[in-house]
Amino acid sequence: CPHSPSSAGLELSVNDHTADFSLSTSLDRSISLSCLVQNSSQDEELLWYRGDGKVNLKDGNKVNISNVCISPVTVSDNGVTFTCRLARDRSVQVSVTLDVQFRPQLSGEESLQVEEDKDVTLSCNSKSNPQAQATWYKNNNILTLEQSRYTLYQTSEVFQLQITKAQKSDNGTYTCVLQSQWGEDRKDFHLTVEGNKARAKQSALQITLHSLS
Repeated sequence: CPHSPSSAGLELSVNDHTADFSLSTSLDRSISLSCLVQNSSQDEELLWYRGDGKVNLKDGNKVNISNVCISPVTVSDNGVTFTCRLARDRSVQVSVTLDVQFRPQLSGEESLQVEEDKDVTLSCNSKSNPQAQATWYKNNNILTLEQSRYTLYQTSEVFQLQITKAQKSDNGTYTCVLQSQWGEDRKDFHLTVEGNKARAKQSALQITLHSLS
């Protein structure tokens, strides 16, 4: 009875790598990944996967050598793993993980109104790779966080400035600057702190009562 040939000694290489590797690239570029069967005495079918999803390959791009092209590279490709596998023995494989480098991207400006003594949060959200560093400015001067009313919150994509119990002195333009080795971007927030309506009503009531008495 015929039997399947052993895959022992068979190896795959992707772009000359026989072990899993990471590939750094940047946005809008094109990447070609070439998978090649090594040490085979017969034709071997190859499979490509993007994450867990199978890549559709055209006939003529499946046997002994197989190429996939990512063009253009986008933000959604960052951290994605492409894997080339031997069809008859999927334990024979090589994976490449994309490390897409891109600058932070912010746009526009925002106007905020808050009532005096209420809290307000300025949110400056942006992805970047590597992670950006945030600097906050008020009226073009670096914001000092000496005041306990100012709190910074930061994750890899979220950069927030929270002002507790806003005062009239907090009026102004706040700027979030995100900076990485690939460049920087910024966003302005125009904050207006309005008078406390409850306090104003109470004062008006006191004046009314005083004039009545």
